[in-house]
Amino acid sequence: MEDTRPLAIALMGPTASGKTALAVEWAERLGTEIISVDSALVYRGLDIGSAKPSGHERALHRLVDIREPHEPYSAAQFAVDALAAMREITDAGRVPLLCGGTGLYFCALFEGLSAMPEADVSTRAGLTAEAAERGWPALHAELARVDPLAATRIHASDTQRITRALEVHRLTGRSISDWQEGDAAHRLFPFRLLKLVLAPEDRAVLHERIALRFEQMLSAGFLDEVRRLIADPQLRDVDRPRDLPSMRAVGYRQAWSHLVGEIDATTFRAQAVAATRQLAKRQFTWLRREHDARWLDPMRQRDELETALGLFLGTGALATDRRAM
Repeated sequence: MEDTRPLAIALMGPTASGKTALAVEWAERLGTEIISVDSALVYRGLDIGSAKPSGHERALHRLVDIREPHEPYSAAQFAVDALAAMREITDAGRVPLLCGGTGLYFCALFEGLSAMPEADVSTRAGLTAEAAERGWPALHAELARVDPLAATRIHASDTQRITRALEVHRLTGRSISDWQEGDAAHRLFPFRLLKLVLAPEDRAVLHERIALRFEQMLSAGFLDEVRRLIADPQLRDVDRPRDLPSMRAVGYRQAWSHLVGEIDATTFRAQAVAATRQLAKRQFTWLRREHDARWLDPMRQRDELETALGLFLGTGALATDRRAM
């Protein structure tokens, strides 16, 4: 049977892999819009440290600057917003272009999320306090006792996912794995997807790009940006503002620690770059689960990327778009 679902493109990959540059180029060529799949870009004021597009590139993006840093935004809400945006773009006769590296957001959109409970502030605060007293390895060991499957998937250093898994278990008495496997919506995604993972074949190249981009962020005023966030009265009114999702974005937590005198400049740089590398490692781990995605090096396999796009859209459609440039 012919697949009549509308088309959509997903450019996925680790941080600093060149996703945004290619997405902007393709969006301009195809006359479409980019739907950001990035948990940092949703927040206003997180501009430099999140490598947020600006100017004309920003105008091509949806789901950017839609929340204040003190406001919550969940993967489930992202899925609702992204799907609505995709349908609007399709209704206008264009092909939606998803771009980002937040695996949970992609998972929520493509696969659906179970009806597990929303985050509970007091439970999370209690887990954070326990971690400070007992250490994260102890909490990961607790997770291994109550949910061995989740413990094998969640690294002992992934404090955010450990917290969520234990939170769900303490709130419901049921493991997060059980929720995910028993309640997840198994449905046919309403779009036919071209999934492309952009990743340098040489991991050292990505590490160099991460370090260079961080230095460029510092030169662009990243620390001044974090100073403004620290002084934001709405953030200051929040209990434990550094535990907010916005302030857990890579680089921001380390910058905050530096600016309040907890670590020196050298340590800050080292920790921020290391945290970004760890983020990329977690992104690679998630991306390997996307068995229907094609992996390509954006710097060395550009022709293959263009071919994949042309075959997916139809060579005639691609040629027409190129002539219109």
